[in-house]
Amino acid sequence: MIEKRVRFDFEVEFSNGGGIQGQDFRLDIDGDDIEDAELAAYIIKDLRLLMVGRVNILNKTVIVERHKRAASAGIETPLDGQVRRYVDLSHTIHDGMTTYKGLPAPHICDHLSREASRGLYAPGTEFQIGRIDMVSNTGTYIDVPFHRFADGHDLDGLPLERVSHVPGVVVRTLGAAERAIDWTAFAATEVRGRAVLINTGWDRHFGTDAYFEGHPFLTEAAAEWLKAQGAAVVGIDSFNIDDVSGGTRPVHTVLLGAGIPIVEHMTRLDALPNEGFVFTAAPPRIAGMGTFPVRAHALLD
Repeated sequence: MIEKRVRFDFEVEFSNGGGIQGQDFRLDIDGDDIEDAELAAYIIKDLRLLMVGRVNILNKTVIVERHKRAASAGIETPLDGQVRRYVDLSHTIHDGMTTYKGLPAPHICDHLSREASRGLYAPGTEFQIGRIDMVSNTGTYIDVPFHRFADGHDLDGLPLERVSHVPGVVVRTLGAAERAIDWTAFAATEVRGRAVLINTGWDRHFGTDAYFEGHPFLTEAAAEWLKAQGAAVVGIDSFNIDDVSGGTRPVHTVLLGAGIPIVEHMTRLDALPNEGFVFTAAPPRIAGMGTFPVRAHALLD
């Protein structure tokens, strides 16, 4: 099915005076067209406007373009009599993969092969014990304060409630003209106590050389805003949450300094709704480490 979006301008007049305008808005639609009244209702609801007197829709055009507010996807699993969906947000770790340019790739092999184990057990009984040699910054991983600060808590000190079944929101920046994502991208979203997942679409380059160059990142002001607004955890589907062109890492410094974990190299955030899900990214309980891969995932009702 061909996906279509509507592009339009609008004018909102309030019944108690004043108004607002918007230019070149785009909205996913099901079908070939959408009525002006339906667009007006959407604007009022999505912007949470009160005391609206009139909405004028101008310059409406239907275009063929991929939907940005994607429907949920994943594995349907019955729990407590209800159907819920799990969405895996992690990259698969495999032998020889490159996550971060300049860091060694993981080496995955047998410590004890099935063939070798046959001599240790009764006939018909065999096992495999695997071995992996990797740096902690591999695949989709979480950073906790010890990654940046010597006196910050390590993975062993990470509170489970910080990264388990946390109400989540997705902030989408696909199609943005600038690489830097400023605080204004988050200003319309309630982030307090939530996992804030930033959908840049950069994960489409994962596994290619393009992934390491020109990636989207947060500004220091965005990190300060998320900190001040009480975000519980922040994730991104990009190469790094910071600009890596220099030697400083202000976003890591601000967020980890406030005890806010960071999840990098996420994927499939386009499969999530903007809200209405819980997020989990719990790492192993390891002392003396500040970063480790996670099986990041979302559960949708």
